Amino acid sequence: MKTEQRLGVNIDHVATLRNARGGAYPDPVRAALLAEKAGADGITAHLREDRRHIRDADIDALMDALTTPLNFEMAATAEMQAIALRHKPHAVCIVPERREERTTEGGLEVAKDQNKMADFIAPLADAGCRVSLFVAPDEAQLEASKRVGAAVVELHTGAYCDFHADGDFDARDAELERLTRGAAFAHDLGLEVHAGHGLTFDNVAPIAALPAVKELNIGHFLIGESVFMGMEAAIKEMRQLMKDARS
Repeated sequence: MKTEQRLGVNIDHVATLRNARGGAYPDPVRAALLAEKAGADGITAHLREDRRHIRDADIDALMDALTTPLNFEMAATAEMQAIALRHKPHAVCIVPERREERTTEGGLEVAKDQNKMADFIAPLADAGCRVSLFVAPDEAQLEASKRVGAAVVELHTGAYCDFHADGDFDARDAELERLTRGAAFAHDLGLEVHAGHGLTFDNVAPIAALPAVKELNIGHFLIGESVFMGMEAAIKEMRQLMKDARS
């Protein structure tokens, strides 16, 4: 029996819906508390540089309200580092960020920027934050992540999910094999391995089944599915699929 896997729920897109009308409803903090009640092991929120969904006040409120860990997603900028150091969340996940992208499109380039990344990570780790890097399942990036001082890597599952949705199953299976090798390689380096991006009820099982992957972070799909079946039911269904995959 594989060890139980954690589920982090990203509540960014509750804020997206709120911001569409410019008011205060729906409240992403309320969504986070409902996710906790439904069994989420942690909450993820990405404070983007352009504040397109999560806002600074949301981070303030989440830090005050949550009883589960907050995973604070952020770009590697001085502004975001200062915000993280002020709040000292349980975890920070550093992600690549481009203003024109709809969502995060790939993993960080750690291998070519190791000195800069190591200098950026060090104050966060010293403050007690668990530092995660969002990377592709590439050995060079994983080795670099270890060298710069990350405790965790989150493997980008977006390509796997896109191939699955497009029905390109040969490419999907090749990407799954790449993720499988990358997860095992990162684990052997002593990194804790997480995974996320694009995961749904239909495609989560093979990723959840990877024994090296200790946590999945899922947001957009769960928030969307909550419109139809409610947040508690959506999270419980995802947790059951994850449990079944590890049996």
